[in-house]
Amino acid sequence: MTSKKATVYYTKEISAASLLAAYRVLGRELGGKVAIKLHMGESGNTNYLDPELLREVVAATGGSFTDSNTAYGGSRSTTEGHLKTAAEHGYTYAPVDVLDADGHAMLPVSGGKHVQEAMIGAHLNNYDSLLSIAHFKGHGMAGFGGSFKNIAVGMASSEGKADIHGKGFSYNGEPFFERVVEYAKAVMEKVGDNVAYVNVLNKLSTSCDCDASAPPAELDDIGILASLDPVALDRASVDLVNAAAEAQDSTKLVERIEGLNAQYLLDYAEGLGLGTQDYELVEF
Repeated sequence: MTSKKATVYYTKEISAASLLAAYRVLGRELGGKVAIKLHMGESGNTNYLDPELLREVVAATGGSFTDSNTAYGGSRSTTEGHLKTAAEHGYTYAPVDVLDADGHAMLPVSGGKHVQEAMIGAHLNNYDSLLSIAHFKGHGMAGFGGSFKNIAVGMASSEGKADIHGKGFSYNGEPFFERVVEYAKAVMEKVGDNVAYVNVLNKLSTSCDCDASAPPAELDDIGILASLDPVALDRASVDLVNAAAEAQDSTKLVERIEGLNAQYLLDYAEGLGLGTQDYELVEF
């Protein structure tokens, strides 16, 4: 028996219109109060998504920008600082909701190795739907940041982030990846089918938007991808980065992903039934 391939939609155009089109091509209209989960950038970082890129999808969904506070200091370690940084970065034309401003909710996790309950920003309970818009890029611990990191580490409360990383960031490799996936699973089980996933492959630095001094882009912009399957979406994003790196004879981002064995995150997520790495890329 062959498993059904997931569909990942792809456009090379990176614009507000194409981001809205990427959401709409999925055919899943998110209803009610919509949380748009993204990273609005650490103070000093210049790689975060341009807020103007999201203007049309925000207008179409009536969504709010959402994220949770950090567990490691910086400009987003408090709700006040987080809101100030978001405003400084131009996220001013829609509500900005720091999900753990009033603490966290304990969401159950089934079938994982480590996490029985995930500490997710309590304000998630105020929303009916979730639109994940991840800026795909490298990451010092995860290898890459895509949909899984966006909704797992990104939506975890500051205490939840500490739970994922371990004391003094002691969890590395497979235990860290497994905790990321298990936190993502908690969110997925909470929102059910009321979710859609988009990855924006631009400003492809080797480091995260949480890094105030992240290096500039390692590769040329690739485009926007969207899927209802987050495993397929992140897999396709990695594959396009690998192809671009080979074409541009650029190795740093691929070395970061492969050096940290980030493939394991996708293997573990697939094993927990959160999606498939077998996909069809459809340009639109």
